[in-house]
Order: sequence, then structure tokens, then C-alpha cells
Amino acid sequence: METNTVTYTAADYKSDQSVRWCPGCGDHAILNSLHKAMASLGIPPHQTAVISGIGCSSRLPYYMNTYGFHTIHGRAAAIATGFKTARPDMTVWQISGDGDGLAIGGNHFIHAVRRNVDINILLFNNKIYGLTKGQYSPTSDRGFVSKSSPYGTTEDPFIPAELVFGARGNFFARSIDVELETSREVLAAAARHAGTSVVEILQNCVIFNHGIHNYITDREQRAERTIHLRHGEKMLFGRDMNRGLVADGFLLKAVTVGEDGYTIDDVLVHDAKTPSNFLHQQLAMMDGRDLPLALGVIRDVDAPVYDREVAAQVADVRARKGFNTLRDMILAGEIWTVE
Repeated sequence: METNTVTYTAADYKSDQSVRWCPGCGDHAILNSLHKAMASLGIPPHQTAVISGIGCSSRLPYYMNTYGFHTIHGRAAAIATGFKTARPDMTVWQISGDGDGLAIGGNHFIHAVRRNVDINILLFNNKIYGLTKGQYSPTSDRGFVSKSSPYGTTEDPFIPAELVFGARGNFFARSIDVELETSREVLAAAARHAGTSVVEILQNCVIFNHGIHNYITDREQRAERTIHLRHGEKMLFGRDMNRGLVADGFLLKAVTVGEDGYTIDDVLVHDAKTPSNFLHQQLAMMDGRDLPLALGVIRDVDAPVYDREVAAQVADVRARKGFNTLRDMILAGEIWTVE
């Protein structure tokens, strides 16, 4: 039987709704990258669901020509988990901001990662509550002055990567809103990964936290302050790609190839597939100051997938018990009639 192969474009995933984010908001770039990533995957729109909580980022399902849920604050992961478990044939994307995903939604976030449900979590991190007009968020830096911390916050922030690794996550990637091709690349990789994938995208809120990532995103500094990791390739960065990461005991060190006795052979090769997360966590925790901020796929490891395990368990019990319907299960075993 001949099968027609359908090729999708980014336009196939765009809805007819007017995009209502502030002009210049980083969310526009992320949406563009997501449309392109979906087109590269070739998964039909009707086999895709985009689920969000509450926040500026959570408007995104309206701009997708897919199934979508705009749910409640902090509960996107819970609903995405249930949806994927009930419909393992669907590709599920969860859209959350740093407030929605890591404050009220923090418990759901870590347990989705721990269970390894096959959902793709996009975490938009602008270090502020934008929709509710500028309060500090769980990722805001200590001392950050905002409407809810006029004298500066007195608490330390969550680092999303640290939460993922603490919850035994198997896929973590990072991009920045202005790096559209990097975002497209990591989003496609996240969708191909079986299990929970978390992609943190550093995003700029032009109204309430403009320029918070400038020390990384500025064109004059970006090459020196970021490193794009690719599995199987040397960890090189810099304007001339002559700087690299080497082992310094149990830690990492940035060096210039050809100086102080370091050669290209000393530069580490990125291995995103190793089950050990020691080096992955070190790479994910680099912040763009002493060591370059890591972009790209940092960890991509195979592990048992929750929804697949549940489906296999249900099929096994049905086969052994002879259950085909809920009525079969209820009437199985010892029953009695109340007169």
C-alpha cells in the first residue's frame, strides 16, 4: 500500500489568533522557534497538545494550531502528566514560566521529572512575575528590587537545572530567546527524547525586567560568556573558538588553547548520553561569569518512561485478569447482592 508523506511547515502549527505579547517580548522568538521545531519533527498538529498554566508564557497555546489547554496556576505539569498517561500516542508540550512552574507549580514540576513522564517542559525564565506586574519570582537573584521586594529580596533563587538534577532528570537543555536556531535545535531534541525533557529558555521581559540576561545575551559578550554544547564534540567557545573547558581535578576550568601548555587534546568532549550526571550538573550550573553559560543539550539519557510503564502494566493486568471493561473489573472476584 502506497503511503503519502506529508511535509509540514512552521505555518501549519500557527493558529489564526493575533499574538498578544508586548512588542519586543522574548516570547515571540520562542514561539517562532517552537513552530519551526515542530515542523522539523513532522508530527501532525492533530497529534500534538500544548498545555500551559497561568502567566504571560501561558498564552502560547492560543497561538498553536494544535490541541491546547490553558489551565490553572502551577498545575500545567499535573494536567500534562494525566493527559500523556491517558493518551500516550500524543506528543505533549508543557509551557510554564519561572513563577508558574517553580513556585506554586514546583511540587508538580519535580515529580513530573522524577516520574519521567514523556512530556516536553518549556520553562521560560525571565526572573520576574510579568503578568501580575513585576513581583520577584523563585529565580530572582538575592537582593533583587521589585514591587514585592522594594528593599531587595532576602532569599536565594532556585536554579532550574539544579532542581532537574535533584529530581533525577534525564534530559536538560538550555537556550536564550535571541538564539532562535539554538532554541529550535534543543526543542526538537527534547521532543525526540523519551521521557521528561526540560528546556530552560532565558527570556527577556521588556516591561518589568528588561536586560536581566544582558551579560550573556549582549552581542559583544555572548561568544565569550556562552558555550554551545553538542554531543561528541569538543567543548570549545569564544569568538575564535580557541577557548575550551578542561578538567581541573574534579572541577572544570576554562583555558585558551595554545596558552599555558594547554592543547586541543586537553579540551573535554561533551558526552550528553552518559548516565552519570556529575559532569552534566557541573556544566548546567555554569553561569556565564567565571565559566561560560552552557547552551544546547546538556543531558540526554535513556531511562524507563512512566506512561509506557503504566500502559504495559495495564495491558498485563487485563491479560491476566481478563478485564476488557470497567464492568468486568468491578464484577470480577467475589460479589454479593444486597436485597
